[in-house]
Amino acid sequence: MDPSLIIMWLGFILAGYAVVGNDSIQTLGTFLSSNEDKAWWVLWLFAGGILSFTLLWGWYSYGGDVSYGRLAKYDFVEDMKWPYLLPPLVLMILTRTGIPVSTSFLVLTFFKPKGLYDMTMKSILGYALAFCVAILVWQLITRVLDKKFINNPITARERQVWTALQWASTGFLWGQWLIQDFANIYVYLPRSLTLTEILVSLGILLSMLAVIFYTKGGNIQKIVKEKTNTTDIRSATIIDFNYGLILLFFKEFSNVPMSTTWVFLGLLAGREIAIRYRLELDKEPSDLTKRPLTHYVGLALNVLILVLIGYVVYLRDLVPDWIILVMASVMIARAAVAYFETIPGRSNIKAAFKDIGRDLGKVSFGLAVSIALVFVMRFLITGSFAGGF
Repeated sequence: MDPSLIIMWLGFILAGYAVVGNDSIQTLGTFLSSNEDKAWWVLWLFAGGILSFTLLWGWYSYGGDVSYGRLAKYDFVEDMKWPYLLPPLVLMILTRTGIPVSTSFLVLTFFKPKGLYDMTMKSILGYALAFCVAILVWQLITRVLDKKFINNPITARERQVWTALQWASTGFLWGQWLIQDFANIYVYLPRSLTLTEILVSLGILLSMLAVIFYTKGGNIQKIVKEKTNTTDIRSATIIDFNYGLILLFFKEFSNVPMSTTWVFLGLLAGREIAIRYRLELDKEPSDLTKRPLTHYVGLALNVLILVLIGYVVYLRDLVPDWIILVMASVMIARAAVAYFETIPGRSNIKAAFKDIGRDLGKVSFGLAVSIALVFVMRFLITGSFAGGF
C-alpha cells in the first residue's frame, strides 16, 4: 500500500480522536455532566445520529466536501510524510493532561501556515463576542433564573421538561460545532470524498465518539465541572443554546476556520463573572452605594458592548481588525469594573479571574506549541525553517 495513503488515514484517525476528545468539553461537556445518570450508549446514539446526519448532509450539499467549504483554501497534500502526524499526536498528549488547546491552531496551521493570522483574529473575535454576549445575558439570567436554580433543587416534573429542552439545545449545538470542526479532522482526506471514503470515515468517528461517552469525557471534562452550577440541567441547557447561537453566527460569518475552544471558554468566562457579580450584589446591596460611579461606568459599558455586538453582526465578514481589538478591550474593561464594583465580596470574583486566566493560559500555550511545531515540521520536511508564515 502507498505509504502516503497510510499516513493520510492514520492522520485522520489520530486527528479525529484528538479533536473529538479535546473538544468534547465544548459541546458535550454540560450534556455529560447533567446526564450522568443515563447509560453512556443512549447518549452516544443521540450524538452519533446527529453526527451522521451532519456529515452526510455536508457531503451531499457540498459535492463531497464535508467541511462545508471551510477547507476550500486548504489544498490537499498528495504526498504526506510522517511529520504530518505530529499535530494530532501532540494534541492527544495535551488532551490526556486536560489542557483545552485549540485544535484548529494545532492541526490546520500545519497545512496552511499563512492562514494563522486570519484564524487567530477570528478566534479572538469569537472569544470576545462570546464573553460579551455571556456577561450581558447572564446578568439578566442570574437575576431571574440562576439564583433560583442554585437555591431550589429541580423537581421531578421540571426535570422532564428541562431534559427535553436540553437534548434539543445540545443537538442544535452539536450540529453547529461539527460544521465548524469537521475541517480539523477531514483536512487529512481528499476535499471530495467517495461514498466508500465517507462511510469508512463515519464508522471511525462513531467508534471514537463511543469511547468518549464511555469514559464520560475524560480529564478535559473537569473544566466544565469547575464552573458554577454547570451540572444543573437547567443551566446546562441555557449554556448550550447560547453557544449554539454564537457558532451559528460564525458559520454564516465566513468560511475561515476558527478555534471553537476559544469561543467556548469566552462564553464560560463571561458567564462565570456575570453570575458571581450578580450574586454578590444581591448579597451585599450596599456595594452599589459605596461605588456609585463604578456602577454607572459598568452600565455604560453594558450599553457599549450591546452596540459593538450589533455592529459586528451587521458587518459580518467585513469586520476590520480594529473592531476586534476594541471589543477585546471593552471586554477586559467590563470585567475589571465588575471586580471593583463588588468591594466586600470580590474574593469570589477574584477566584473567577484566576480560573479564567488559567484557561486562557492553557489555550495560549496551545497556540505557542502550534506555531513552534509549524517550524519544526517545515524543517523535518524541507530541511529549512524558512517560509513558515
